Amino acid sequence: MTIRIVKARGKWVVRASGAVLGESSNALELLEDGHAPVIYFPREDIAMALLDRSDKVTTCPHKGEASYFSIDAKNRTLKDAVWSYEAPKDDVAAIKGYLAFQPGDYLQVEEL
Repeated sequence: MTIRIVKARGKWVVRASGAVLGESSNALELLEDGHAPVIYFPREDIAMALLDRSDKVTTCPHKGEASYFSIDAKNRTLKDAVWSYEAPKDDVAAIKGYLAFQPGDYLQVEEL
């Protein structure tokens, strides 16, 4: 399994139900064999007040333990739509504390 983390080119935005949660020129792109690239946003570029930590925790054998957040978005809650590796394994230490978002009907991650 090969995982590479590179600085994401350009500026990225994440929107929930049309509302901007954050924009960043300092995002990271995680490239993992067999998976679509994932954009990780620095917390300081995200409106953290709109995120609620959930009880969900998962473990990746390559990255470590992920904590999850739900998003309070307009008329709905996007449950466990955000994850973060707060103590990742050494090989992926660059994503420590960054946030990744699960795109869907009400959540978009796009390059500007």
